[in-house]
Parts: sequence; C-alpha cells; structure tokens
Amino acid sequence: MAARSGILGAWAPRLMSVLRLVAGLLYLEHGTMKLLNFPPSDMFGHVRLASMIGAAGVLELVGGALIAVGLFTRPAAFILSGQMAFAYFIAHYPKGFYPALNGGEPAILYCFLFLFLAAAGAGPWSLDAWARKVR
Repeated sequence: MAARSGILGAWAPRLMSVLRLVAGLLYLEHGTMKLLNFPPSDMFGHVRLASMIGAAGVLELVGGALIAVGLFTRPAAFILSGQMAFAYFIAHYPKGFYPALNGGEPAILYCFLFLFLAAAGAGPWSLDAWARKVR
C-alpha cells in the first residue's frame, strides 16, 4: 500500500472528520424535519413517535447529532447504516430496480458512508478522539 503523500494525504484524517460532521448535520436535519417540523415539510407535518417514520426520526435526530459531534461514532454509524439499508429496501426498491429511478441514491450513499464511519471511526476532530486523549 502506498504511503500517503502530499498535502491532501496529510489532510485526509481531518477531511474525514469534516465529511463526518457534514453527513451528521445533513442526517440530523431529516430527524428535525420529522419530529420538530423544522424545516417545515408537508410530507412530515404530523408524525407519530410510535410509527416507523417516528422511529426513523428518532434515529436520525439522535444518531445524526452523535455523528456530527463524533461521539460513539462507530456504534451510531453502524446502526444508521442498517437503518439506511432497511429504508432503501422498504421505501425505494419496491419502486424499481435502478436507484437513479427509484429515488434511493441518498439512502445507498448514507448506508455506505455510515458503514465506512463504523469501520474507520470519527477522525481526529471529534469527541471520540478528545475522550481518548483525556483518558
């Protein structure tokens, strides 16, 4: 395996932290939309907590916040990866085989992004990294 070289190679761990932060914030927004109606959405106006969409909203809100700050990143990302795989096969795959046509591309991307974070961890700019230094 080639060694990291150049400025981009040196910044790779930090950029992974930035990717984690942005993905967590975007995912968190799905939860706030479902549970807090922010940003307002006609699609999720009255979501019941004890429904499948409500449970998804809780995972998105809590999991997105954990991913964004990089706390308990590996287990949170593993759970969210499974949620996105489930969401794809429940909501998108029945509409057709091709993700570009069934609207499932974001679910697939989130699934594999979270699976990567479950394996790689949060990166150096995270509460997980800070907690390791403090111990």
